[in-house]
Amino acid sequence: MRVFLIAGEPSGDKLGAALMAGLKTLAPEVTFQGVGGPLMQAEGMESLFPMDELSVMGIAEVLPKYCALKRRIAQTAEAVIAAAPDVLVTIDSPDFCLRVAKIVKAAGPQRIVHYVAPSVWAWRPGRARKMARVVDEVLCLLPFEPPYMTEAGMGAHFVGHPVVAEPVATQAEADAFRTAHGIAPEAPLILALPGSRRGEVARLAERFGAALRIAVAARPETRVVVVPAPAVRAMVAEALRDWPGAPVLTSGSDLAEKRAAFRAADLALAASGTVSLELAASGTPMVIAYDMNWLSRLLIGWLLRIDTVTLVNLVSDTRAVPECLGRDCTPARIGQGLVSLLNDPAAQTAQREAMTSTMTRLGQGGEAPGLRAARAVLRR
Repeated sequence: MRVFLIAGEPSGDKLGAALMAGLKTLAPEVTFQGVGGPLMQAEGMESLFPMDELSVMGIAEVLPKYCALKRRIAQTAEAVIAAAPDVLVTIDSPDFCLRVAKIVKAAGPQRIVHYVAPSVWAWRPGRARKMARVVDEVLCLLPFEPPYMTEAGMGAHFVGHPVVAEPVATQAEADAFRTAHGIAPEAPLILALPGSRRGEVARLAERFGAALRIAVAARPETRVVVVPAPAVRAMVAEALRDWPGAPVLTSGSDLAEKRAAFRAADLALAASGTVSLELAASGTPMVIAYDMNWLSRLLIGWLLRIDTVTLVNLVSDTRAVPECLGRDCTPARIGQGLVSLLNDPAAQTAQREAMTSTMTRLGQGGEAPGLRAARAVLRR
């Protein structure tokens, strides 16, 4: 079996790698081509070009790179048509992937599976109908998504979220992390996660630092630990010069260290994204903060159909996780949110209950999502 895969983000690279591993388990003769990051390459795929060229988020942020992205779309579509795979699997990054799929579909019959349903329940519901013109099946991460896809005319499979298959640090590993960094067992520890993209860090790091000063002023014994995405570690390190709480900066690339930091923290301040599910898996209460380029914020604000963007809130059908978004993404609001959560054990408990519900609904305890996704891809 020949599979062509396209991923454009680190999260998609992780999904693609797990899918590839599942396919190799179920169909050992499988071969791969496509675009992916280091994890997919480790599973046996040579990327057509560096995946990070596609890691752009936000309407205004894409505009300066539009011509380069358009060339990559054409190049990728030509490669798929030339390869004539048994299936094309596009992974998230819909603005890129679905443009490729449209060209491929127009060139002739081709089975196309898209991994990660578009968030039509959040904004732009018409995307599902447009996607159905070029996509045959969708692999859904969230349990409430398949009906939206089938209604639009596509096959849909809930395969579970990959976070449920990832290891979580033990309490002993969390205690060892504190000891290694000179953090007293009783000291409040705040985990700061200012984003995985340069634009996010540029927009959020200063606000996070100012918000943490408010939290540390309220609880002077508080310590801060920062787990950066590897691609922005140097940028984060520069920002930390003005942060309070004697911040500990981890390597960012050591997954065991990352998991230990997540478990050791009493609460987290995080940019919006799938990291909220990683925190939920560790049982770490959180405050979510996010802002975008003003134009992207304005346009998306008009289109948004939900009152929360945090996946823990959405999957658990609660609003346990506080958010500071857009105009509310200010140091004062974020700082007060941190202080309130730090001083409110009942709110922390409510969050942990929502996290437990979230993990169960995402498939925790069942077959690994990568293997479930592989079965769906192999199903004809």
